[in-house]
Amino acid sequence: MVTIVDYKTFSKENGENFFGLVVQGGVEAVRSTQTGKMYFTSKTATVPTTFNEITCKSLVGTTLEGAVKKVECDDYEYTVKETGEVITLSHRYEYVTAEEEILNNNLVPKEMVA
Repeated sequence: MVTIVDYKTFSKENGENFFGLVVQGGVEAVRSTQTGKMYFTSKTATVPTTFNEITCKSLVGTTLEGAVKKVECDDYEYTVKETGEVITLSHRYEYVTAEEEILNNNLVPKEMVA
């Protein structure tokens, strides 16, 4: 289950704006690699929409079936807002519907089928 927690405005190359909904997954307990202590976090992802700003605002708080999953991608640089440190990442987080999650967890990849 995910919750729509916010929305963001983006600009297309032609200058036209569009909106994305920020979805947040459930609470996860994670152990810090630096301190060894547990902390709580949740993953977020931004999903593009065809909605206008009024609709996006009205959807904040809505829950949807699905999850936010870590997905491997090409390396890219990311600036940590709190420290200004630039790091290289090779993953992003994406919203996955409940149906997609079931399929991804239960189907054998095509390349493995003879």
